[in-house]
Amino acid sequence: MAEQSGLEELWLWEDCFLGGGIATTATALASTERLRVGIGVLPVPLRTVAATAMEIATLERLFPGRGVWCVGHGVQDWMGQIGARAESPVTLLREYVDALRGLLAGERLTTDGRYVRLDDVALDWPPAQAPDIISAATGPRTLRLVGEIADGAILTAGTSAAALRRAVALLSEGRAKGDRSGSGRVLANLSTATGPDALERLRADMLRMGRESIDGVGAADEDGVGVAGDAHAVADAVARLADAGADTVILQPTADADPIDFIRFAAEQVRPLVP
Repeated sequence: MAEQSGLEELWLWEDCFLGGGIATTATALASTERLRVGIGVLPVPLRTVAATAMEIATLERLFPGRGVWCVGHGVQDWMGQIGARAESPVTLLREYVDALRGLLAGERLTTDGRYVRLDDVALDWPPAQAPDIISAATGPRTLRLVGEIADGAILTAGTSAAALRRAVALLSEGRAKGDRSGSGRVLANLSTATGPDALERLRADMLRMGRESIDGVGAADEDGVGVAGDAHAVADAVARLADAGADTVILQPTADADPIDFIRFAAEQVRPLVP
């Protein structure tokens, strides 16, 4: 439906303990010809950097340039459940992103980091062109790090336009420190509900995600988070995030939404309203 309706990108998740991100992304890519498929995000403690590099390289060779690859700390409680919680998630993310980029660029690496240790490792079949590596970021320290080491940042749903502006400033600080050229892509998730009882469903969904205070949901001011309403209300919310610095806005449906109906709504009603 996403490809037939003309959407540019379809975004999937890898939340514990639901579907695997690599498997679902591969299935979506294999089922389409044009659609770009993003995975937001692959938790770095969940699999070794060599395994992640092998999976991404395979899909990049099969479907060049159609995957959008995002990594991140992962939800720390979930990482604790599987025995993979890092004492210093920031250190792990830095080591992981640096190694992942090197492996996908065809480099042979020997590293002895706190978490990432490689001994003469190189991919036999790296992608023809190394893809961008985007990282999730929340707090100030991680935002600066992501600006320094990654090719872009993906921000969680519940990020208001005002918070996005602050995040963009912190990412810029990191890019300056890392002497990285270009602005770096900024992606923002937007919790979205439409149809009957949209506001109530959105409020319930955000509470399930642990957001106890959601004042401003659907509001026109830039401090609002999430949007509930018709296509015009959603497009206005997208525009506010774009004005705040988002290059891509990912509409995140509520858990009870029918995915096909939501994709059709996004493609046929919202997308034409967004420049």
